[in-house]
Amino acid sequence: MFSSDTYITRRRYLKHNISEGLIVLLGNVDVPMNYTDNTYYFRQDSSFLYFFGLDFQRLAGIIDADSGDEIIFGDDVSIEDIIWMGPQVSLKEKAARVGITKTDSYKNLQMIIDKAIRSGRKIHFLPPYRAENKLLLSDLFGISPSKLASYSSLELIKAIVSLRSVKEEQEITEIRKACAVGYQMHVTAMKMAKAGVQEQTIAGTIEGIANSGGGMVSFPVILSQNGETLHNHDHSQMLKDGRLLLVDAGAEIGSHYASDFTRTVPVSGKFTQKQREIYEIVLAANNRGRELTKPGTTYLSVHLAAAEVIASGLKDLGLMKGDVKEAVRNGAHALFMPHGLGHMLGLDVHDMEDLGQIYVGYDDETRPVDQFGTAYVRMGRKLQSGFVITNEPGIYFIPALIEKWKAEKINTDFINFDRLSGYLDFGGIRLEDDILVTENGSEIIGDRIPVTPDEIEDLMKL
Repeated sequence: MFSSDTYITRRRYLKHNISEGLIVLLGNVDVPMNYTDNTYYFRQDSSFLYFFGLDFQRLAGIIDADSGDEIIFGDDVSIEDIIWMGPQVSLKEKAARVGITKTDSYKNLQMIIDKAIRSGRKIHFLPPYRAENKLLLSDLFGISPSKLASYSSLELIKAIVSLRSVKEEQEITEIRKACAVGYQMHVTAMKMAKAGVQEQTIAGTIEGIANSGGGMVSFPVILSQNGETLHNHDHSQMLKDGRLLLVDAGAEIGSHYASDFTRTVPVSGKFTQKQREIYEIVLAANNRGRELTKPGTTYLSVHLAAAEVIASGLKDLGLMKGDVKEAVRNGAHALFMPHGLGHMLGLDVHDMEDLGQIYVGYDDETRPVDQFGTAYVRMGRKLQSGFVITNEPGIYFIPALIEKWKAEKINTDFINFDRLSGYLDFGGIRLEDDILVTENGSEIIGDRIPVTPDEIEDLMKL
């Protein structure tokens, strides 16, 4: 939790950016794993955290853009709760810590909403992503859960995206802490990546490091020798010499700010010549992406420049052919990198995407491209100082995709399909850093996790 002034200022900016009406922000509640009292780890809603800072269950906040009133709705615990949970701070005390002087019982939220509806006032709420809040909003507004998203406030979404996109210095400090935990996770995974070790052993170990950092993993760990599967959560294999291990993992610390890194290493610590050749191309694309990242540049253009580095490198190896720029314009590179260069990072690992990725990753000038691969670019908009984004190019040899393109004669002017037969068991390589956009350029947040082939081989000797 930051100072009360932080939350007071954020709410003031939000009121200023909303024309009129009542802003309703819901916190999250406990979600049962298999019966009511056995719950998943509680995770507060990020927008509620951003404006109210209270990391507790069953809360809601109302901000009146017209009168300026701010209310926290919730309930104090009963003696039965105290028996199981211990002494608890009162709701009024909690609210005071974030600059809120007025609190009310949670059950009275409905009364306030009903009054606003009868008065014909505009009411703003965000698109819900949890079933519990969908049902609550359905009850509050009498709207079918399936139609809630269409009734959510675009004005509120855009106002929140505008505020949360540019990170405050104190937020960057928290992200640096999350990156420091992520660094330890990845260095540990590198040292453990030896033949005969179970993937799950490494995944469990680095998840423990995230937990010991005061929080949890920022998303389920992706760790596999089958790195060609972009989001591979299967950790059932035993590591084998000659394979590559891709690890995509990050930490969410106690303040809920996140990190997100990817490294790919050779099992037992020595790249083959073929692996090193592909790895160097991905590293060059990563470095080029960071070099081009600066205020005023669209991240879509940075993505396409990184794609040209990949196409050029693969052409040098004889896997692609023809004019590099023309190949990228035709989307030929997407056979090898069918995803975007990165995404926003902050309180969420894919920051604010619950509000609608189109509003987070694009703006009025830069719109999505309807082309395989490039259509998956999550972050394309013009960059601003204070943005925190990921930079994660990759090269993957996906047998099913290669066979499909070959059979359908897709981009045959730019791809040497016959040469690809020797790479069908290669796997995939992705290299991801977390980047802060600065006034004049960009910087990698925290110490860079070992990334050159020599750095990785030296570390894995230890």
